[in-house]
Amino acid sequence: MAQYLKRGRDATLRAEDDHDVRVAVEAMLADIERRGDVAVRELSVKFDKWDRADYRLTDAEIRDCLSQLSQRNLDDIKFAQTQVRNFAEHQRNSMKDVEVETLPGIVLGHKHIPVNSVGCYVPGGKYPLLASAHMSVITAKVAGVDRIVTCAPPYQGKPAPAIVAAQHLAGADEIYCLGGIQAVGAMAIGTQSMAAVDMLVGPGNAYVAEAKRQLFGRVGIDLFAGPTETLVIADDTVDGEICATDLLGQAEHGPNSPAILLTNSTKLARDTMAEIERLLQILPTAAVARKAWEDYGEVIVCASEEEMVEVADGIASEHVQVMTRDPDYFLKNMTNYGALFLGPRTNVAFGDKVIGTNHTLPTAKAARYTGGLWVGKFMKTVTYQKVLTDEASAMIGAYCSRLCLLEGFVGHAEQANVRVRRYGGRNIPYGGAAE
Repeated sequence: MAQYLKRGRDATLRAEDDHDVRVAVEAMLADIERRGDVAVRELSVKFDKWDRADYRLTDAEIRDCLSQLSQRNLDDIKFAQTQVRNFAEHQRNSMKDVEVETLPGIVLGHKHIPVNSVGCYVPGGKYPLLASAHMSVITAKVAGVDRIVTCAPPYQGKPAPAIVAAQHLAGADEIYCLGGIQAVGAMAIGTQSMAAVDMLVGPGNAYVAEAKRQLFGRVGIDLFAGPTETLVIADDTVDGEICATDLLGQAEHGPNSPAILLTNSTKLARDTMAEIERLLQILPTAAVARKAWEDYGEVIVCASEEEMVEVADGIASEHVQVMTRDPDYFLKNMTNYGALFLGPRTNVAFGDKVIGTNHTLPTAKAARYTGGLWVGKFMKTVTYQKVLTDEASAMIGAYCSRLCLLEGFVGHAEQANVRVRRYGGRNIPYGGAAE
């Protein structure tokens, strides 16, 4: 049975936090719906101390942001975007339209249609997270989305040059310097100055995530995203330093980011905990990472790899770093995760920033039923049918007539019967069943 050497914050206290966020977000979205741009501006001033006549950046402002970056900076952004685009194109090419004659004269098919417009939120209040622009904008572009709007908050009192460059180079059609609930609400609801979109994507803080949850249905969303999560699965083939580094490397995202070690080595577990304490003395982001580790960090010791898989699937973590003798064992056997990082040579930061897979991934156990953001999230897979012959229409119509009457749907049955009479030459009384 799994042994917990360290547990995180009580689930009841986490639920209380969620309730407070939910109430606040509901009121702010209602205000945006009622007052539009006026409410958006008031919220921007209140939370970001950011006010301007128009939050959409001009072409001159975009060029100015690009000019503030070195050629190396721009080349690095372009390299990362090339990796994301390349993998997204492979994903798109895997999605095939289907048309098949399932019975003589009956043709069924499906096709993939891109969403018309998407709003991409790029977080950047604490850190200029330009990678989120690659992940959302490029993936939507590869899918064929016509209109892509991006919003990112001001960073240190002005548009973040790196984020603006990433949005522009990725191909965003409209770039706004606007953050938080006001950005998400404006994109989804629409205001006097911003046309509403059909879908929202991108990570954010608890308020942004809750806003997306409340707006779901009015618009589509990529997924319900909570705080960043990481699970390190390791055995004695690695040491405490690398495990501690990978845990704290994700814990710095925020004070409520879960970081969990799952191992079959008690020695590695204790060594990792000691290394975490050492690294927290020198890590520049230790104030955030320590809070996350104290409140949401866990250390779990299992008896076997089989038990590790069982526990890991129960956790259903967003990121899973596997550093064991046989990482492919977990690839073969695990079913609940956002993304796997197999072997000590890779890590979650590679996926977050540059390697090419998408970093917008399911959290809060959503990995039990969904994967992360990919080209397919921006596509609607829709079906169609054609009946090519009189014989086929009469044949399928007879089955349909009887099944409809079995359910009591006489009108449905008549839709079938009129085809049986017209194309099959059979005399069926109104409301009767085709024999």
